[in-house]
Amino acid sequence: MTNGSTLAAAGSLLTPQMRWLLFVLLTFAGILNLVDRQIISVLKPEMSAELGWTDEDYGAMGAWFQGAMALGLLFAGPLVDRIGVKWANPLGVFSWSLAAMAHGLAHTIPQFILCRVGLGATEAMGTPSMIKTVATILPPDVRSTGFGVINAVNSLGAISAPVLIPVMAGALGWRGTFLVAGLAGVVWTVCWLIVTRKTPLDAPPTPAAQPDAPRRPILKDRSTWAIAGAKFLSDATWWLLLFWMPDLMHRQFGVSGVALGGFVALAYTGAAAGSLISGTLATALMSRGLPVDRVRKGIMLGSGLLVLVLPATLVAPNAWAAAGILALVLAAHQGFSTNLFALITDVTPTDKVGRVTSFGAFCGNIGGMGIVWAAGKVLTMGLGYGPLLVFAGSSYLLALGWIQLWLPKITPLADRQPAPVNLGH
Repeated sequence: MTNGSTLAAAGSLLTPQMRWLLFVLLTFAGILNLVDRQIISVLKPEMSAELGWTDEDYGAMGAWFQGAMALGLLFAGPLVDRIGVKWANPLGVFSWSLAAMAHGLAHTIPQFILCRVGLGATEAMGTPSMIKTVATILPPDVRSTGFGVINAVNSLGAISAPVLIPVMAGALGWRGTFLVAGLAGVVWTVCWLIVTRKTPLDAPPTPAAQPDAPRRPILKDRSTWAIAGAKFLSDATWWLLLFWMPDLMHRQFGVSGVALGGFVALAYTGAAAGSLISGTLATALMSRGLPVDRVRKGIMLGSGLLVLVLPATLVAPNAWAAAGILALVLAAHQGFSTNLFALITDVTPTDKVGRVTSFGAFCGNIGGMGIVWAAGKVLTMGLGYGPLLVFAGSSYLLALGWIQLWLPKITPLADRQPAPVNLGH
């Protein structure tokens, strides 16, 4: 792609300074997203003791959250494409912040389920807004790095949460923790609206989205199904660990509360490292002329092989060794995820990025909802984490196989002309 077309794809009306300021704000939105949803998992032992939750109750709340997010994603993508990232970002952050604060007022299981449904439905705006914003403000040749940086910085939310949340809960109580986290999102919303008040953020159309190009529903594109299936399989593992990792460490090694923070933080440090390494590696390899197909699938293959060690967590000699294994697994997850996000912008016209991202994330949340619900059932039956981790460890290689089935060769939009797609195998 020429430099001129690169600038056009990035949004020629944005100055470099504004582009990176928006990028920084976007990463902070991701941190807020993760922290808001993690409060309940980090404080599960304390909240369960006070409120009398069972594992099945907790699994049900997680499943309702995932289901609400999955359903919300079906509406979030078209909404993001329609109103644009200038308004989609503050709408999403403000809405899920209100839902987070509502947790501080809940007392019964049905009330908590209602709060989790509200949080899941509103947080559905996060992923399509992020992907479309990156596609709008960053040039194609640095988007892999951009996604890697965002995933890495977002992992800081996961790293800081197990450390900061128990401290906040000790000072404010778990109800006050939810309220403060929600207020942080309200402050972010105000900052975004001030910064973007006079900033144009409409993404220019990609070549495949020109008025004379054929218009097809996203479900008739093979790339949509490749992304959706890969998200279904790989996101299940992410959601399993996001919701159940603190409980896993508590069951296996007896750590909880503030003591849990260091172990979970180590695990998510791996996620941050994996994001940075995979994103910058992909950019470096493509800058040397390697084709997108080899770069994306090669990094995904390496990531999938690393995740195979996940069941070894159950035989780790101590909590630090288990956290180290989880760090490697989460690094591999982010390597896979970063390139899967970048794949969306490789093969999807700008005006469809929100919808394709949302449909893929919808499928990922369906997978997450299933495994979070199943985890509660499996643990209640006394089967332990073994069956869950065996499936999770193989999910990434299955996801790559699915991508290969639907996209035997990844051809970026810049290298091809729109053509009718045959969905037959």
